[in-house]
Amino acid sequence: MTPECHRIQCGEHRIEFTVVRRDRKTLEIGVEPDTSVVVAAPRDASLQDIFNRVRKRASWIRRQQRFFSQFLPRIPERQFIAGETHHYLGRQYRLKVTTVDRPRAAADRSRTADDQPSVKMIRGFIVVRSRDPGRSDLTRSLVESWYRVRARTKLTERLEANLVRFPDPNSYRPRGLIVRKMRRRWGSLSASSRLVLNRRLIEAPVDGIDYVITHELCHLTEPHHGRDFYELLTTAMPDWEKRKERLERSVGGRI
Repeated sequence: MTPECHRIQCGEHRIEFTVVRRDRKTLEIGVEPDTSVVVAAPRDASLQDIFNRVRKRASWIRRQQRFFSQFLPRIPERQFIAGETHHYLGRQYRLKVTTVDRPRAAADRSRTADDQPSVKMIRGFIVVRSRDPGRSDLTRSLVESWYRVRARTKLTERLEANLVRFPDPNSYRPRGLIVRKMRRRWGSLSASSRLVLNRRLIEAPVDGIDYVITHELCHLTEPHHGRDFYELLTTAMPDWEKRKERLERSVGGRI
């Protein structure tokens, strides 16, 4: 059955929530780590009963949302100028922008890789070679492209490494991996069982990346954050709480 999306006004606050109907006798309200609200309801529950329950639990819902909000990834506006701090796999790197010499003639066929714009990590720096170092938009484009390639490679590698945490890895293999920027989540599992990861995870420590991936893989068999989900997560990754805390402490307030 397709989830239903609703919203109600509770005083000054509007609460948006999704209703998922199942073969169950009771109604349960949950707040997900991305602050979204999910109501698991019996198939024959009336909307009025659901609205009344959400209103009754409004204060609790708001408290939970405030709690989870402090751990959401926050992305400050980057300037992409020399000396700015960027992160890769939990480590800090300074941005260094240098000039690529322009070829003397358009017909010059002797150009090498050193003559081309590029991004490399060199001794604590992310070194950007640009045609025009003064243009931060060009620097941004080069750095973001470099991060995308790195993220796709590294997150694919970590997905394979974390699948072996499960007794039957193939049964937990997602149908695909999507890496993209996400403002409010580190990762998610799509309705078609594709693993979606935040591109900015490449800035986090590896143990935090592994926690996010393992967490999302558990959703392949346990869609919601109930007791069975956490039992599966703990079996697959006994120290997940420490990893989650380190991720939130090291990256949560910075990217």
